[in-house]
Amino acid sequence: MSSFFIFAQVIILDTFIMPLPHYVVDMRSDTVSSPTIEMREAMYTAAVGDDVYGEDPTVLKLEQKSIDLFKKEAALFVPSGTMANLLATGAAQIAGVQLTTIQNRTDGTFCLDELQRKMHLYDDCHEPLTSLVVVENTHNMCGGKVLPLRWLDELVSVCKNKEMTNGKTIALHMDGARVFNAAQYLNESVARIARDFDSICFCLSKGLSAPVGSVLLGSKTFIAEARRLRKVLGGGMRQCGVLAAAGLVAFEKIVPLLPEDHRRTRRIAQAINNLRSSNFNVDLDNVHTNILLIHMMNPKISASSFAKRLAEVTQKELDENITTTDEVGQEMRGIQLKVSSRDWSYARIVLYNQITDKDVECAIKKIKYVIQEYDRNLVSEKIR
Repeated sequence: MSSFFIFAQVIILDTFIMPLPHYVVDMRSDTVSSPTIEMREAMYTAAVGDDVYGEDPTVLKLEQKSIDLFKKEAALFVPSGTMANLLATGAAQIAGVQLTTIQNRTDGTFCLDELQRKMHLYDDCHEPLTSLVVVENTHNMCGGKVLPLRWLDELVSVCKNKEMTNGKTIALHMDGARVFNAAQYLNESVARIARDFDSICFCLSKGLSAPVGSVLLGSKTFIAEARRLRKVLGGGMRQCGVLAAAGLVAFEKIVPLLPEDHRRTRRIAQAINNLRSSNFNVDLDNVHTNILLIHMMNPKISASSFAKRLAEVTQKELDENITTTDEVGQEMRGIQLKVSSRDWSYARIVLYNQITDKDVECAIKKIKYVIQEYDRNLVSEKIR
């Protein structure tokens, strides 16, 4: 008689719950801002046409709105600020332009006497003639500094006084990528800031939160030539009203919120200043807009190592409650802060529309902890 045996195998699996990812605050740049829901809806429903033929109604509306705001004759929507500045200033590949730089001061201005010394104003076949002066407002690498109107007026008086330029016409261009931040800080219109400049461009995809694009403004003749050169550079975008639509929302909804970015930036600066660290410093009195530079005062600390540490989460800091809660206020999570650094003597943080008060609180908690950690470690090294 045969016997049949049935073996039952029971497999018990341990339940493993993956921890939630750490809470990330990205302050590397306002270029990481993202379009709002209203922008996405406007993009979805935007009326479009062929912009190369000048027939996209949404682009035309964006350009006209820009003309009205800046009180210039004409405007041109372009893919990027780089292209806008290239069209305005020319380049060796496009127009045989040669560039001369001037050392800027910490407030973003430069010495006007040095400017005059570096101008080439005489018909000498050995050197090019100066025809354009360019400024940036706000000044990025000076920590978002706003150029004083009085200084801009003095610059204009130099470049537009033919007695000082040997009868030559010196044009002025403003790289106003963040000029709306400057206007908010000065409580002035962008038209006033750009009043005496022959051309200006501003960025829609930084603090204004649109996904793509910049606008270049100037005279009708200037913009007509810029439109031709845009085509040369491959910048004709056809049905780009879907992009321009976000810019129109930015004017209405995001520009009025820029003071909040400035307020939050100053909160972080104040918190760092209050630490009175001998190794890290901020220029609290000169925090103008949405950019903050955290200076390394000790040569043993590099900006890149500081940035790397801010982006790390150690078990020790978790144990010391350098954490925040999840979206429902329950799970504790570590804080990863992303800041910008290269081979600079400072780290840069930039705020934008998506950075909330909670993000600022998390950033302050993490920055304070890391700075104090550096301070303790450097003191220990001295003792040893």
